Amino acid sequence: MVRTLYKLNVIAIFVAAVVVILGAYTRLTDAGLGCPDWPGCYGFMSVPTHEADIAHAEGIFPDRPVEHAKAWNEMIHRYFAGSLGLIILAMFLLSIKTKQKMILPTVLLLTVCFQALLGMWTVTLNLMPLVVLGHLLGGFTTFCLLIVSLLTLRRQSNTSHIMNSPSSLCRHLYRLSQSALLLLVLQIALGGWTASNYAAVACTDLPICESGWTEKFDISEALTIPTGHHNYEYGVLPYEARMSIHVLHRFGAVVVLCIFAVLAFNLIRSKSTELKKHGIVLSILVSTQFLLGVSNVVFQLPIFIAVSHNFIALCLLASLVTLMFNLKSQGQHQASLIRR
Repeated sequence: MVRTLYKLNVIAIFVAAVVVILGAYTRLTDAGLGCPDWPGCYGFMSVPTHEADIAHAEGIFPDRPVEHAKAWNEMIHRYFAGSLGLIILAMFLLSIKTKQKMILPTVLLLTVCFQALLGMWTVTLNLMPLVVLGHLLGGFTTFCLLIVSLLTLRRQSNTSHIMNSPSSLCRHLYRLSQSALLLLVLQIALGGWTASNYAAVACTDLPICESGWTEKFDISEALTIPTGHHNYEYGVLPYEARMSIHVLHRFGAVVVLCIFAVLAFNLIRSKSTELKKHGIVLSILVSTQFLLGVSNVVFQLPIFIAVSHNFIALCLLASLVTLMFNLKSQGQHQASLIRR
């Protein structure tokens, strides 16, 4: 039974990654309202294709003519999201049956249920930026919780500890990782805020923005939460606000690059082979992410690069969470040895 739970967890991680990628693709192809209702599409459980169904759909939503490409983007995303919810429900029930600790499975189930609500509100509130941002962060959170769940199951089946490092070093690296995690989450949130407010192409010059940006930059404008609009598609904030959001995201990228460089350096210079591997992986991922961000500006947000930017952010977050889990496990193992 535990082996089955482990396999389900692996499948859930794969499906969750696909859901995040599809969510980014849906957002970047302006297909967030490809189906103007929820959970179906124009009143159907699939995209209407017959002429009579299309006429009926457009009669119900006269302001939203059926665009099959966008509608299918949205519905495929929903199908995978629904499948993920069912897999996590199965994991929850199997965890009860195998008498696992229920805190993590319960949090996972509640998170994916709340994600479903955010998915509904994304459509019914016509892409309100705060809801879109919450939906994106919820997807990243679900993925990370699944990673922690898998690592917990693996630790249960394997009591060996692969890292053999002094407890003082583990504590230092864990604190450094906590700082990196906080900054990374803030940067991902800024990225989501940039995307949900359609500010990704507000600045087209490097390294910061077009000339004269300092006169227009305003943090309060960047953090303004737009409300009271009937439709938020394509953004409602003025250029100055979008430019400020974009500039903040660029500043955040530099800060994140620096903190990860420090963390990776400390990991690579340690004597632990496992820690060195973590350091190399984090170095590759954060460098790739930074280059993808620059490429988004240079090439004006091509779909492949923009989606890859979201995916590498997910991988970076998962790698950092894995490192922190291993560091904490090592610290707990050393503490138990001392108590003996």
